[in-house]
Amino acid sequence: MRLSNMLISTLREVPAEAEIVSHQLMLRAGMMRKMASGIYNFMPLGLRVIKKIEDIIREEMDKAGAQEFLASAILPSELWKESGRWEVFGPEMFKLKDRNEREFCLGPTHEEVFTDIARNEIKSYKQLPLNLYQIQTKYRDERRPRFGVMRSREFIMKDAYSFDKDYESLDKSYNTMYGTYYNIFKRCGLSCQSVEADSGAMGGSGSAEFMVKSEIGEDEIAFCTACEYAANVEKAPSTAAVSEAEDLKPITKEATPNIKTIDQLVQFFKTTPEKFAKTLIYKVDDKVVAVMVRGDREVNEVKVINILGGAVSFEMADEKVVREATSAEIGFAGPLGIKVDTLLVDEEVSKMYNFIIGANDTGYHYINANYGRDFEGRVGDFRRVVEGDKCPKCGKSLTVARGVEVGHIFKLGTKYSETMGAQFQDENGENKPLVMGCYGIGINRTMATVIEQNHDENGIVWPLSIAPYQVIVIPAVMKDEDQVKTAEEIYDKLKSMGVEAILDDRNERAGVKFKDADLIGIPMRITVGKKIQEGKIEFKLRESSDIEVLELEDIYNKVKAEFEKKGIRV
Repeated sequence: MRLSNMLISTLREVPAEAEIVSHQLMLRAGMMRKMASGIYNFMPLGLRVIKKIEDIIREEMDKAGAQEFLASAILPSELWKESGRWEVFGPEMFKLKDRNEREFCLGPTHEEVFTDIARNEIKSYKQLPLNLYQIQTKYRDERRPRFGVMRSREFIMKDAYSFDKDYESLDKSYNTMYGTYYNIFKRCGLSCQSVEADSGAMGGSGSAEFMVKSEIGEDEIAFCTACEYAANVEKAPSTAAVSEAEDLKPITKEATPNIKTIDQLVQFFKTTPEKFAKTLIYKVDDKVVAVMVRGDREVNEVKVINILGGAVSFEMADEKVVREATSAEIGFAGPLGIKVDTLLVDEEVSKMYNFIIGANDTGYHYINANYGRDFEGRVGDFRRVVEGDKCPKCGKSLTVARGVEVGHIFKLGTKYSETMGAQFQDENGENKPLVMGCYGIGINRTMATVIEQNHDENGIVWPLSIAPYQVIVIPAVMKDEDQVKTAEEIYDKLKSMGVEAILDDRNERAGVKFKDADLIGIPMRITVGKKIQEGKIEFKLRESSDIEVLELEDIYNKVKAEFEKKGIRV
């Protein structure tokens, strides 16, 4: 492709709306353009990257025995109501009606559709195992789209669904996809790690996320400092601290006027946060739920939602609800006499002695409270894991870092097949529910994450495997006939070799061309300048600052060698 014929416009200034590097560079390099909040058009260069990621995914999925399929993006509400998720998915779902007032949604995910296909097409165990996948745009009405395509309202996803006869077979399908995902991300030039994850609205018995460590990540990941354990903090169990045993003291009510926060209480009672148990009140759908955690802990809201069996609406209770539950102002809630539908008590609180709690009376707290003697509730792990907590596998310390999710795999089991009647006939002629798995990759997000990991002060540094073009040929002076002629010959020869080459034949200064090549991130640059009179040209890798001066006839072997280093054939 000749750059003079391409629709491309690079930007020298950083767009004010772009908060993170990938968003900035995707706009500056002309990879995409914003149309509305969280909605982007992909320009020719950006689309080439998208297509290359898709090609890698297709190759690896096909190698794993999966078959490509394409479902509609407009989904009837009946399927979602059948699975029970029409309301559960919440306000992120784009809903619409046709001219006959029939309800539809723009697909945020496709479990129901694939289950419907399976129940109509799979009849016998002889058709199993089966893995179907598609690459398609999804739609979610994000409350706060941000970070470019990291969290947008439409995005391209590869989602796959496996169907097996039993859980042993599901484990095999799941493990195959696990390995396939590592191959996909490695080929895309990403360094990622799998972590245990919460299944969320997708449901199922187990899941893993493929995470890339990044300060801009919206997820927090707990990593063990000694073993390979890693988990999303939403999922990560927190090993409960066991307080030193004490003789139980009589509970007494103490005046704490205008003292509401843990920090204020620590000062007032001259003790530590570990001697307090705070009670937080939530509105969960039409229920009021109180959760107790130690004073220095935070509630893990995902764990709470899971123990309650899911929720459409989950939020902190307002002042009115708190007063109805406690007969007190915010800041004085406690478990004694609280009027809630459910009281959840973190395991750590159940193992404390003689601690301080709110008294459900404005300006008062109880001291020397003890679980089991003074109050009871549903005990479990409801706290958020923090740096320094013990690893649940080896007992060493955990560290917490931010990460970006690029892929997620689920063991759905029979969650959807039982609900929607997707059955097959086994070897004995009995009808059994299909055992399902689900496997997703965010393609736009993968593209952005590659940029987050591969950039410098000059622009993007694309891995060779997904770069929009692999080599750029630049004649330094367009008025020099020898330079232009040689550049044209190199360009034509590279294309005949199967190299994706681009010729910068614009009437621009060489410096402008170099800056654009670096900004766009083309892996290899060949410059034809004044040294062509000596039969020499310049070769530079985008990832390096070194410039090699080569004999003209050696340039093709040099390019071929760079491909071989990356394991790519030309």
